[in-house]
Amino acid sequence: MAVDRDDGAELTDWIGRTQTIEDFIAATPVAALDATLDRAGPVPGIGAPLPPLYHWLYFLPLAPTSELDIDGHPRRGTFLPPVTLPRRMWASSDVTFLGAVPIGAPATQTSVIEDVAEKWGRSGPLVFVTIRHEVSGADGPAVVDRQTVVYREAPPGGAEMVAAGRPAPAESDFSRVVTPSAALLFRYSALIFNAHRIHYDVPYTKEVEGYPGLVVHGPLLATLLTDLVRRALPEAAIARFRFRAVKPVFDTAPFTLCARRDADKVIALWVRDEAGDLCVDASAQIA
Repeated sequence: MAVDRDDGAELTDWIGRTQTIEDFIAATPVAALDATLDRAGPVPGIGAPLPPLYHWLYFLPLAPTSELDIDGHPRRGTFLPPVTLPRRMWASSDVTFLGAVPIGAPATQTSVIEDVAEKWGRSGPLVFVTIRHEVSGADGPAVVDRQTVVYREAPPGGAEMVAAGRPAPAESDFSRVVTPSAALLFRYSALIFNAHRIHYDVPYTKEVEGYPGLVVHGPLLATLLTDLVRRALPEAAIARFRFRAVKPVFDTAPFTLCARRDADKVIALWVRDEAGDLCVDASAQIA
């Protein structure tokens, strides 16, 4: 199987492609995400460290509206390879926190496409793209974020079949129930400059994508899991965070953020939906 460009170039030609984006770590996006997550508190001061996973608020690709595809995502073929499969999902991330990213200072993110792999799944052809992002400040590298994005075919007739998931762990040491809303998803989409319509456009989501409701962002679920750790263990510093999407989460029902101490410095994390299925499998390593 090969999923190539129309001009005959191989997708693997994109391996090794790099991109560098400079940004200023302003305080307002941090305060806005805190408000979105219902975290009470003042606007963070200059020099305060960026909370874990808040680097996703910066270094955003700023595609003009005229260059967005029908689903709201930027068209591919510049930095990301020109995969023609229509469905895209942020499948996983492995994030290592090497140091602090201070608020109120410039920073740089250098990204490289590490791998492009074509596979075959139950839904047909799949393309996995692995991207390594390195965020650096004045003191050098601070965050290394290895992400995997998967592309796949649209379901026949537009009817998305959400596969039954496996049961989530039954017991946790601490947890929090979240009731998703269109406002929550819209705010997060705005903060990460994400126009993907499955997060805010109900008719499109149901009639074109075939989902039962709005889809909760994978990175939002990941951020909520780190937020759960921060609420329960306010003095702890997360040194590494890993997550993998297992089953979509929709705004049609509450979901539960769960945590369990597996070892002295390792916390198992997961998202459980109303049916009791595992939706996100994650872990945090405490420094």
